[in-house]
Amino acid sequence: MKQQSKVTPLDRRGVLKAASMAAVAGLGLRGQSRAEEKSAQPKSLSVAGYAYDRIRAIQDGSAGIEGYDLRFHVESIYGANSHVFGPSRKYNISEVGLIPYISKFANEDFRSYCLIPVFISRIFRHRNIFVRADSGINKPEDLRGKRVGTTHYGSSACTWIKGFLEDQFDVKANEMHWVEADKGSDGSTPKPQEYFLPDNFPLEKGPAGVNESELLTSGNVQALIVPITPKAFADGDPMVRRLFSNVRAVETEYYKKEGVFPIMHAVAIQRELADKNPTLLKSVFEMYSKAKQAAYADLETTTSLKVTLPWATSEFEDTRALMGDNFWPYGIQSNRKDLECIMRYMHDQGLTKRRVEVEKIFHPSTLDFSE
Repeated sequence: MKQQSKVTPLDRRGVLKAASMAAVAGLGLRGQSRAEEKSAQPKSLSVAGYAYDRIRAIQDGSAGIEGYDLRFHVESIYGANSHVFGPSRKYNISEVGLIPYISKFANEDFRSYCLIPVFISRIFRHRNIFVRADSGINKPEDLRGKRVGTTHYGSSACTWIKGFLEDQFDVKANEMHWVEADKGSDGSTPKPQEYFLPDNFPLEKGPAGVNESELLTSGNVQALIVPITPKAFADGDPMVRRLFSNVRAVETEYYKKEGVFPIMHAVAIQRELADKNPTLLKSVFEMYSKAKQAAYADLETTTSLKVTLPWATSEFEDTRALMGDNFWPYGIQSNRKDLECIMRYMHDQGLTKRRVEVEKIFHPSTLDFSE
């Protein structure tokens, strides 16, 4: 006859303890599994800027960042700047005006966002000088002593133009009399900006409610240096013309001689996010680069035109012949001359109280990024 085993009180306690430990272990494994499942979920990132062809792949999701759910928000530069520099800091990653950023960085110790060397907006600016047909201004040197209207003396376009006028033609900003309109003929309202100019610098405010186009057509000024196309010129007013009638040839010659493709906007990321996720910045850089390569491919294709211009392919080929295969480069070293130019221009023109080193405005981990 088989003897039945007995369970003592001590044995019962051991059995209960073992069962309890097993249950706790099971809970721990289930908790760990939930934590791992949660960590595997995509993190959300908000991205903002204009809907350029060079970011379309980010918008449609074909260029992204592994492990992140990206939401792209179309914003004008005015809206993007207001969110970056204002209290909301709404977007994790945002297009931002390069010159406004440098100004805030140098003059107000702004550090809430840092830059990634992605230069998302660029444009040659010789086309943005307009003159009255009866002004007697036929060449840049004729601007000396003239009244020159602008919507914003410290705007990105105006800063680049003042810079190349001095570098190329020896026409200095203080040799013109500046009149700053309080609104643009495109409906924009420039925000006030602090300047660091000599007491006798020739800058005045224009009449209240009069835009830059009206300043020119009324004869208040003889020329305009502006980031926009004045309404009078767009409407075909015969009294308004560009200073450079052969603007394409002039801008091409400028690039050949100077090797500069003026930068308007860059990409910024919340500094706290960047500091906590150092590998994220490289992924953001590569995402923008991949999206730009997709835009290049659309310009290059001859199967069917992706751009609504009949000679887009020829234009693409001509641009590459002049400026190289990657004519819109990202990275600091590929753009050092452009960046050094704008730092110098800003300080010389009284937009910053001190000159800033190029590397300082970018996150330290991005200094060697290249394509």
